[in-house]
Amino acid sequence: MNILSGRPGAKIVAVGVLGAITFVGFASGPAFAATAINLGGATPYAVVAGTTITNTGGTVITGNIGLSPGTSITGFPPGLVSGTTGAANATSLAAQTSATAAYGVAAGATPFTTVAAGTIGGTTLSPGVYTSASAMQLTGPVTLDAGGDASAVFIFQAGSTLTTASGASVVLEGGAQACNVFWQVGSSATLGSTTSFVGTILALASITLNSGASVDGRLLAQTGAVTLNDNLITVPTCATGASTTTSTTPSATTTATTTPVATGTTGTTGTTAKPGGTVRTGTKGQGGAASTSASGSSATIIPVGAPATGEGGTAGSGFSPLGLIGLGAITIAAGATSIALRQRRRR
Repeated sequence: MNILSGRPGAKIVAVGVLGAITFVGFASGPAFAATAINLGGATPYAVVAGTTITNTGGTVITGNIGLSPGTSITGFPPGLVSGTTGAANATSLAAQTSATAAYGVAAGATPFTTVAAGTIGGTTLSPGVYTSASAMQLTGPVTLDAGGDASAVFIFQAGSTLTTASGASVVLEGGAQACNVFWQVGSSATLGSTTSFVGTILALASITLNSGASVDGRLLAQTGAVTLNDNLITVPTCATGASTTTSTTPSATTTATTTPVATGTTGTTGTTAKPGGTVRTGTKGQGGAASTSASGSSATIIPVGAPATGEGGTAGSGFSPLGLIGLGAITIAAGATSIALRQRRRR
């Protein structure tokens, strides 16, 4: 039966309900994506530590290194630093202060996606905030796909430790940039040997790089030491201009295989490895969180707050076509009410 046929009163109720439903669509626009974290005085620093900075082997650092409040920096040479080196001075203190402030901002970033078991190896992730209440682990390649938006931001929150397996890698795809990737670590971070890592690590305690690990980013440790071993660390710079879809891959080639889904490999187009775990989504500070799961299936994880892709920024426009429908329905309801009243007066 057509609910819009029959008495005028029925028409008014039906159209009013339609207007109320579509108005919800009008009020609900896309959420804002993660925003880049201002590193302030720590921006030009490749390494900042609290107690000591120790190096073994031919580590090459492109950027500054600073220590505060500690005073012991050893292993340079044989390690090489292209920027300045400072300990217990005003500039290293300013870098440490800025790193501490950035840590707090990263820890409070919302909305977020909760990563089940804290494991993100073998997944493709869209821009946004990812969190684990305890440890976070990279067991293989993880692809960060900006979807063509060069200003897209990725923030990872580890409640305790961050660890990577030997040979693990972070792959940038779809215009993603290392300068827009941040890892907030509640205790210490340890990168396995020959790990190819991307992003700025903001650790509350210490950071350790095993032999051959490389970082396109920064190592910023607040209260502990930074320990290096024949590593390559480069402060990233953000390219300006229009969005791009160019993929960036680490120098090493890594293969990730999952069952029953297809094999993903790192090459000139990035990693297409598929997740096999469960990811739950939620929002901090709310009384509950809806959850979604994708167990044993091929999936690209899109977090709460993922942006619209395209040029001009990291946030969606906030426009929803349902809004026009809602406004139209409300207008129709008002007109129907007026017609019904006139009909009743004539009677």
